Amino acid sequence: MSYHEPEDKLTPEAIDYHRIIKSVIEELEAVDWYNQRAVATDDPDVEAIVAHNRDEEIEHACMGLEWLRRNSEVWDEMLRTFLFTDAKITEIEEDEMAEGEEGANPASNSNGSLGLGNMRGGE
Repeated sequence: MSYHEPEDKLTPEAIDYHRIIKSVIEELEAVDWYNQRAVATDDPDVEAIVAHNRDEEIEHACMGLEWLRRNSEVWDEMLRTFLFTDAKITEIEEDEMAEGEEGANPASNSNGSLGLGNMRGGE
């Protein structure tokens, strides 16, 4: 794997975090490729196969996102804030800031952490 920082400086938790991030990226790339194939083909059988493959890759990406949610306070907060809402996506953060809710800016963590939490301990 290609790390941005020297591997000997990374904790096992940071390495696992990197693994999941890379896996989600790869799954999303596969979703895009299969989707392009489904749209481009004129053969209904090919379309059905690659659409099925695309949907499997979406499942895999969601598994990685769920791991991130369970192992990072910031991922948990952001996914709970933005997913499964009816509000206009670009206004959700603005609405939270206007209401004065803490955590609207994930970079402003009072303890100075990155919000990774205990990456080994589940929820």
